[in-house]
Amino acid sequence: MRRTQDSENTLKVAQQAFEHFTHGLATGEWQAFLDMLTEDFTLWFPVGKFHGLNVGKERAKEFFEYVSESFKGGITLTLDRCTSNDTTVVFEFRDEGRLLEQPYKNRLAVSWDVRGDKICAYREYFGSDGKSY
Repeated sequence: MRRTQDSENTLKVAQQAFEHFTHGLATGEWQAFLDMLTEDFTLWFPVGKFHGLNVGKERAKEFFEYVSESFKGGITLTLDRCTSNDTTVVFEFRDEGRLLEQPYKNRLAVSWDVRGDKICAYREYFGSDGKSY
C-alpha cells in the first residue's frame, strides 16, 4: 500500500512525540512532549484518578506529572509495534518499573491522533504482565 504525504507526516510527528513520551516516562521531564500537544488535547485513560475523558493541555500536564510521581524511578519502555494511517498512530509497547515502590510490568497500546504538527488526542489501553491489581 502506498503511503500518502498526510500519513507520512502523521507518522513523523507521532514518532517524534513518542521519543519525548519515552523520555518523560524514564525521567519525569515532560515539557518536550507537552509542547507537542494541542491546546484542546484530549486524553482517555481506562482507570483511576484520570479515568475517562480528560480535556485540555493543563489536564494532560497533571496526568503526566501524576505518572511520574507514581513511578519515581522512571519507566523503561520497549516498543513492539507501530501502526498508522493518515490521522492516527498506534504504538504497542511493554514497560517496566516500580509503581509505588512495587515491581511493575505492563503491556500497553496508545492511540494518538495527529493534527498538523501536534498530537490532539491520546487513548491508552493496557493489560498487566505482572501481578493482579
